[in-house]
Amino acid sequence: MCNTFATFGYVNAWGIFQSYYQQTLLSDFSPSSIAWIGSIQYALVFFPGLFVGRLFDLGYFRSVLLSSSALLVLATFLIAQCTKYWHFLLCQGIATGIAAGGIYGSSNPIVAHWFKKKRGRALGFIAIGSSLGGTTVPIAAKNLIPRVGFPWTMRIIGFILLVVLGACNLTMRPRLPPVNVKGGLLNPAAFKDPPYTLYCISSFITFLGIYTVLTYVNVSATQLGSAPDFAFYFVAFANASSLFGRWTAGLIADKVGPMNVMIPFTFFSGILTYAWPFTHSTGSLIVVTIIYGYCSGMYVCLLTNPIMNFGGEGDAGRRIGMFMSITALGALAGPPISGAINASTGGFEAVGLYAGSMVLLGVLCLITVRYLVLGRWVGKK
Repeated sequence: MCNTFATFGYVNAWGIFQSYYQQTLLSDFSPSSIAWIGSIQYALVFFPGLFVGRLFDLGYFRSVLLSSSALLVLATFLIAQCTKYWHFLLCQGIATGIAAGGIYGSSNPIVAHWFKKKRGRALGFIAIGSSLGGTTVPIAAKNLIPRVGFPWTMRIIGFILLVVLGACNLTMRPRLPPVNVKGGLLNPAAFKDPPYTLYCISSFITFLGIYTVLTYVNVSATQLGSAPDFAFYFVAFANASSLFGRWTAGLIADKVGPMNVMIPFTFFSGILTYAWPFTHSTGSLIVVTIIYGYCSGMYVCLLTNPIMNFGGEGDAGRRIGMFMSITALGALAGPPISGAINASTGGFEAVGLYAGSMVLLGVLCLITVRYLVLGRWVGKK
């Protein structure tokens, strides 16, 4: 839980930085240009999994986790000193993303080591940290910036990360001995399995749209007429409601299967993404944001669960790593594409149509994966 607080919880708070930078430090840059910082951050949380997963399988978990934790805290302290666009791109985009990816990627396969029957519940507990981080970091930043200024706000966040990452390094460890499976960094043979391949494609497409609302909901709230001081809280609303979605998903997934949970709630996320730009009051936007956070939390919570079931535990790190690297490409491209659409149209209606369509297309791929897996199971019976 502390791991996801410091990685996805921190990264999911990007929306508050997007809004703040547009109004102050980077007001001369377009929303799409600023969004590249957040999208690179999102993508790099996933992309190092290709290398980290392999290192995990080989037994280098401890060294990767410790070095990545140190880099994340250092990068956060350095953000306090940033004044130019390339400073933020380097520290908050690249360095923070790589560090968070090393932490998250080195820890995810541990779930496959320790849990099988209650794997969904374990993932639900772990994913709660993401919601807690995504809720507390925006609220902390919103209240600290006027009181102590932006530099000291980032330093305080850095100290918070130091505490939670200390807990990770003191308590987490693999259960199984290192395994040097054949194939090196990549395992192309895994893509001969149609469900695995199509699941990777589904995740790539979904992430072209799934983070659009989290990235731009604060900005859209301001344009809708919400007071700037209140608009800052919309990211916190989404992440707070996702806590309950993640918790519920973890409980249900062990009973009915992860994809049976992911498919309907990802579908609802797509519909709500369509609805988001067509809200005409602050109250209706709050309702859409809260329900969206709940539904998208159900999807993200169980994201790696099916991958763990597509093979044995000995190769879990590499298999998850390849999947996360493919997902990273969607996370990288999604928010800037949405920002470019917003800049060219002057509103968020077309953005919602684009992002919602990507999410629903990803759902269609998920449904296909589900039927392929079901057909395989029936065949064995």
